[in-house]
Amino acid sequence: MSRPRTNSALPLGALAAGFGLSLMGLPVLAQTTDGAPKQADTALPEVTVKGTVDRTPPSKNSYQATTTTIGKGKQELRDIPQSVTVVTQKLMQDRSLTDIKDVLHTTAGVTFQAGETGEEDVRLRGFSLSQSGDIYIDGLRDPSLYERDTFNNDRIEVLRGSASMLFGRGSTGGVVNQVNKQPYLMTQHEVETTVGTGKMFRLTGDFNIQTSDTSALRINALVHEADNKGASVSKRGIAPTYRWGIGTADEFTASLYHLQYDNNPTYNHPWFLVNGKIVPSLQADHFYGLDSDHNKGNVTYGTLSHLHKFSSGGELKTTLRQGYYKRDLLASTIRFVPASNTVPATTPDNLNDSTVLQRNGSKGRMAATRGTLLQSDYNQTFKLGSMTDTLITGADLSWDKAARANNFANTATRPDTTVGTPDNGAWVPDLRGAVPYNHYTARNLGLYVQNTLAITPAFKLIAGLRNDQFSASYHTTTGASFARDDSLWSERLGVLFQPSESTSFHASYGTSFNVSGDTYQFAVQGPASKDANTAPEKSRNFEIGSKLNLLDQRLSLNTSLFYSEKYNERNTDPDSASAQQLLSGKRHAAGLDLDIAGKITKDWEAYLSYTWIPEAKIDKSNVPATTCNANTGVCSANNAQQQGDRPGLTPKHSASLWSTYQLNPQWRFGAGLNHRGSQNPEGNRAAKAADFTTADLMVEYTIDWRMSLRLNINNVTDELYADGLYRGFYTPGAARSAQLTLKTTF
Repeated sequence: MSRPRTNSALPLGALAAGFGLSLMGLPVLAQTTDGAPKQADTALPEVTVKGTVDRTPPSKNSYQATTTTIGKGKQELRDIPQSVTVVTQKLMQDRSLTDIKDVLHTTAGVTFQAGETGEEDVRLRGFSLSQSGDIYIDGLRDPSLYERDTFNNDRIEVLRGSASMLFGRGSTGGVVNQVNKQPYLMTQHEVETTVGTGKMFRLTGDFNIQTSDTSALRINALVHEADNKGASVSKRGIAPTYRWGIGTADEFTASLYHLQYDNNPTYNHPWFLVNGKIVPSLQADHFYGLDSDHNKGNVTYGTLSHLHKFSSGGELKTTLRQGYYKRDLLASTIRFVPASNTVPATTPDNLNDSTVLQRNGSKGRMAATRGTLLQSDYNQTFKLGSMTDTLITGADLSWDKAARANNFANTATRPDTTVGTPDNGAWVPDLRGAVPYNHYTARNLGLYVQNTLAITPAFKLIAGLRNDQFSASYHTTTGASFARDDSLWSERLGVLFQPSESTSFHASYGTSFNVSGDTYQFAVQGPASKDANTAPEKSRNFEIGSKLNLLDQRLSLNTSLFYSEKYNERNTDPDSASAQQLLSGKRHAAGLDLDIAGKITKDWEAYLSYTWIPEAKIDKSNVPATTCNANTGVCSANNAQQQGDRPGLTPKHSASLWSTYQLNPQWRFGAGLNHRGSQNPEGNRAAKAADFTTADLMVEYTIDWRMSLRLNINNVTDELYADGLYRGFYTPGAARSAQLTLKTTF
């Protein structure tokens, strides 16, 4: 069969980048599963499995990932001079990870600040990882806060350490990149139906249709319902993607994503503080909020992408995305009745079903965000005598407009409840009235270039530079307006030593910055004028490590030693606290990352993510020294962390282990552990949560190639622990749960 040919087209990317290019016609090549061209089809002996091409997405078949798109364009993981953890689709399915927070629980070094439910401040290596600033989809910023589900994810990549050279503002601790599923050249469908505890019902469909020799359509859909004894979850999602020109000189992708949700959130549980240790108080699977509480919203974004492959071997990819995000949170704050002359303090000893819980506090937020992103990346490899030079360069533009009411509580009277009457059906009217929106607009232009010079096949030097032109304005409900403009540079330097195809060693240095307006409001820590007067924070990361492929390339073993430092952290100005902040603070974290993923034998597969941070410290701070009562947590002035403290939400040890074994063609068994060491909330040096370890189990029975059953039991010992921490409360870790999933392939 002869190869068809296509006429060259003027690439969309060339127009966006301002290039005038005359393109030659290129042959259309067939495609392997990852989109790379392959040789023309040849006749294969019938029923000869070894001669066929595996045309299913690789992440459906393995815990091991060898390539990534997190470093701008598709690259080998071994060529990234930083630590990267990849959670593949197979691992997400085997562990029943249905949202991004579940995935991050299986990634070591990640912790959670409690509050606002889906709006938790995630920490990586002890540094803030904003859900509105450091979460990406296919390399483009995912600019708002919402309940992210994994139904359309092929894999999730976590890049650790400073990464502003690649992504711009934020990314001090690292970034999380959600890689969406892409159509591939095969007609195949997969439907998963899950029922579980908490009256859970989840239905996902993944339908891939090959529409021609060079095009395919893929549709992913979701229905998720759960009661969870009052903490209900209701989600609907649809994500169609059409890809054409696959394997040709010009490949196009058009996709749409829509997710809507209406959940009943658990905002917080009060803790007991005994000798400075946080003791969880209430059962994790009990909901004490109101039935009128809600966390609902929707997200819709469309994406157009064009990849042009030049005859010289270079590639230019341009992506345009427009998204709209809306969110409405209304939650109850749960407290014990304050001690008085007639009411004794609630303690672990006198807690019982009659203990009264107050719900008179209300937490409310409203947000509507529009985001437009345009990104164009070019990569090319050149021969320079005996050396090889790989150039990656590009530009990205973003426009964000947000309307937010971050303190929009309900004034309705909220009845008390008792420990023995969770989910008591109480409902109060929403009396909030018109939304007092503050308005925020941000614009950013980023230009970057990175060179990888292979001096010898084994020795490579990496140098990258990026400039961001950031502009933001903020308009309050009182009519006040503030604005800020910043021009910032980010660098990356690295060395790679790759003596063989299976070994790679790296050393790297990278920088990051956080602008005052990077969370859609200037008034993050006080008056908007104060934040608008404050220059960006800056950070840097030093790392040495290795990436090894062992056991005939079946198993990846990646390690790194890191030193991450924020060296001009925002601090309150003691002389002019209301007018400005000082960039006088400093903190650091140093430790080890370890990742293992792949097959130990053909039947034994494993995944391990481990982070050890033996050294973490607030080196400089303007917070005055205070003394705190170890039993009550009451401090003489404030209980904020101060110079010399270990930063909050930075445990020394955190790990996630998962392993499966294929006993025979029908039966496969899996087990895993999640561990997090002791830690204190940020801003409360008087309290520390104990370490915890949870265990998960899985058993899978394959009926035939079309159908299988999988049973997951998570937190099998029903461990009660504080998962997210805030200054005066915690969010509980998930209680024991079970899910039975029927997977059908056709």
